Amino acid sequence: MKKVGTVYRDKLVNRIKDGIENSSNVFVISYSQLSGLKTSEFRKTLKQAGAEVFVSKNSLAQITLKGLEQQELADQISGQTAFILSNSDAVDISKIIVKFIDECDNASVQGGLLDGEYLDKGKVKALSALPPRQILLTMLLGTIQSPLTRLAGALNAKTSDLLSILKQLSEKKGGN
Repeated sequence: MKKVGTVYRDKLVNRIKDGIENSSNVFVISYSQLSGLKTSEFRKTLKQAGAEVFVSKNSLAQITLKGLEQQELADQISGQTAFILSNSDAVDISKIIVKFIDECDNASVQGGLLDGEYLDKGKVKALSALPPRQILLTMLLGTIQSPLTRLAGALNAKTSDLLSILKQLSEKKGGN
């Protein structure tokens, strides 16, 4: 029969492992001495964006991350640690996190995972500087459409030129 503490630790490790495996983006922040109101507002903002916050003991988080072969992220864990797990747009979540970190002196980004790839602090901040997904998709569509529009215009111009030449030939030979 297992001890209660062992069962509890196993449950926490499984919770972290499931959260990381089932989330497309994971961010790890370190914080200390934050008011309950500030923390609650942060959690609400993240929940509205489609993310959840999970606080873990550092030793359990490190064991879990090493088990998932995420040694780089495990090495970054220090202080009071919170995991932010989400399947929504990583840019939106990172913007919320960076804004929160900028407002609080006692919080910092430790790193993250984006589709299983490790992100250091700098990459998380760079991710937050990107435009939202919809704007990126619009920009991509415009880039794809531009050459096609120019090609259609060129083809249309060549067709008009050909028709003009044929009409001139027709008139020259005595046609209408």
